[in-house]
Amino acid sequence: MATYKQTVFIVDDDEPVRSALRLLMKSVGHDAMTFTSGDEFLASCKPGISGCLVLDIRMPGMSGLELQEKLREQGVNIPIIFITGHGDVPMAVQAMKHGAMEFLQKPFREQDLIDRVNEALEKNLNVHKLALQRTEIKQRVTKLTPRERQIMDMIVQGKASKVIAIDLGVSQRTVDTHRTRIMRKMQAKSLAELVKTAVRHQD
Repeated sequence: MATYKQTVFIVDDDEPVRSALRLLMKSVGHDAMTFTSGDEFLASCKPGISGCLVLDIRMPGMSGLELQEKLREQGVNIPIIFITGHGDVPMAVQAMKHGAMEFLQKPFREQDLIDRVNEALEKNLNVHKLALQRTEIKQRVTKLTPRERQIMDMIVQGKASKVIAIDLGVSQRTVDTHRTRIMRKMQAKSLAELVKTAVRHQD
């Protein structure tokens, strides 16, 4: 995960604010990119982007709320921190209900923004790790034969080898042989680990 690149995307129509926020992020070691509008951000945005979005809630043209909705429609899952003015608090509450991670009311302390950004990046990294784990598990499952997949499902249901053997009309030794192969292909060191891995695949 050390090579996983995250970026702080800053969308604000105020140039001095954009520059100040970009320098602040750079000062604490974060990559940062700035955009003058929601449209400009959308033009360069891809579903696989990683990091977090620092977004002004009230801008000419597309508002921060509208950008949030468009990102959701496009399947772009990235933590959003809204920057709001005093009169924008009801809008910010609405943004939170629609999945925003946080909102900061102007004027805010630089450290508060840094803390929120760090939390957002950690959340994004955890989501990435989980997605990567699920991809790896799916790849392992594809290596199972139909019979091995059937037996693994029965193991997850809590059935012992003896019961599985009776249900399938085979010997317990045959079931144990399949079970050993399943453990190896799923890279599970214990029954508990196998069950956890299989359950993740079902989620």
